[in-house]
Amino acid sequence: MVRQVAAAPTRQVEETDLLTVGVEEEFLLVDPDGGAAVPAVEAVLEQVPAELHGQVEREFQTSQIEIGSPPGLELSSIRHSLALLRAALADAADAAGAQLLAIGTGPIDGPVPPVVDKPRFDRMIERYRLLVPGPGNNGMHVHVGVPDPDTGVQVLNHVRPWLPILHAVTANSPFSRGEDTGYASWRSIEWERWPSVAPTPFLTSHHHYRRLIDQLIGSGVMLDEGMLYWYARLSAKYPTVELRIGDVCPTVDDAVLVAGLVRALVATALDDIAAGRPPLPAAHHLLVGAHWRAAHDGLEGDAVDLTSGELRPAWDLLHQLVGRLGPALDRHGDLAEVTDLLDRLREHGTGAARQRAVYARTGRLEDVVADVARQTRGESPG
Repeated sequence: MVRQVAAAPTRQVEETDLLTVGVEEEFLLVDPDGGAAVPAVEAVLEQVPAELHGQVEREFQTSQIEIGSPPGLELSSIRHSLALLRAALADAADAAGAQLLAIGTGPIDGPVPPVVDKPRFDRMIERYRLLVPGPGNNGMHVHVGVPDPDTGVQVLNHVRPWLPILHAVTANSPFSRGEDTGYASWRSIEWERWPSVAPTPFLTSHHHYRRLIDQLIGSGVMLDEGMLYWYARLSAKYPTVELRIGDVCPTVDDAVLVAGLVRALVATALDDIAAGRPPLPAAHHLLVGAHWRAAHDGLEGDAVDLTSGELRPAWDLLHQLVGRLGPALDRHGDLAEVTDLLDRLREHGTGAARQRAVYARTGRLEDVVADVARQTRGESPG
C-alpha cells in the first residue's frame, strides 16, 4: 500500500475534518477449468502492467496476490483504484492461464500451493508448521489516518465493540475442500488458528500497546510486529489505524461500503474521544464469541449485541451501527452512497449468501467459482 498522504480535499470542508482511507485486498488464483488453487503468482506478476507494480504484491502463498489502493479522501477515488486494479489483475491472471477470485478461501479441494519463497515466510513455516491454511486465506484491510499513535490507541478501544458486525458484513467463504462448512466465513475460522489472531485487547496507552507487542515477540507467539494479527491495530508503516477483520469482498461495491463504514467508525471514535466520551465496555470473552458468531452467521442470521450479551438479528445491529455513524458519514459526503450500497447488500446478501444461492441452483462449485470470478471483475452477482 502506498504512503498514507492525503490529497487536497474536493469538498468545501476543512482538511482536518476529513480522514484518509485506503484499502488492501488479497485474492485467490485458481485453475480456470477446475477451480482449484494454483501456484501462479509469479506468472501473474509478469503480466501486470509496469505502472501498477507498486500496488500489486505477493502474499503468503503462491496462490495469492494482493493489491493496495492509494489513500484518498473520496470514496469515489477508492472505487476507481480498486476497479482499475482488479480489472488489470484479472487480465494478468487470464494471460498467465489462471483466474482471479475475490473470495475468503478456495471452495474446491486440491493440492495446497506452496508458500512464497521468502526468508521471513520460511521462518514462519519452521515455527508454526501446520497452521498454514489450505489454498489461501484472503482478507481485506482498511487503513484510516489518525493524528498520532496515542490517539490511535484510544481509537482502537472505541472501535473494538463494533467490529463483529463489520466482520459479518464481509463474510465470503462458506465452502472449503468441496463442501459447505456451515460457516459464512470459514476463512475466519482457519485464520484464528494463528496464536496472535484475536480481538484487540483494551489498551491503557501507547506504551501498553508497545509492551504487549514486545511480550508477544519475546514469548515466541510472534516472530515480529508484522505478525500482530489483532482485528484492529496501529499500522507499523503508516500513520493509520488498520482494521483487518474481514474476508476480501466479492465486489468493488462491497469493498467501498466497508471502507466507508470503517472510516466513519474511526471518525466517530475521534469525535467521542474529543468529547471525553468513554468507549463502550466489551468483555473480552464476549467479544471473542461475537466474532465467532459473525463468522458463523454472516448477516443472514443473528449477531451478539455487546451492550446486552444477547442475540439479535444481524441486520438490526448493522442498522444500529449505521445510525450511530450518520454524522461522520454525512461529514465525509458518504451518507447517500453508503445508504445505497447497504440497500444493494440487503438485496443480494453477503458474499457467502450469494455463493450458497448459486450452489443451491446448480449443485456445482465450479459455477460458484465462475460467479465469484465475474463479481471480481465487476459484473453483478449471478
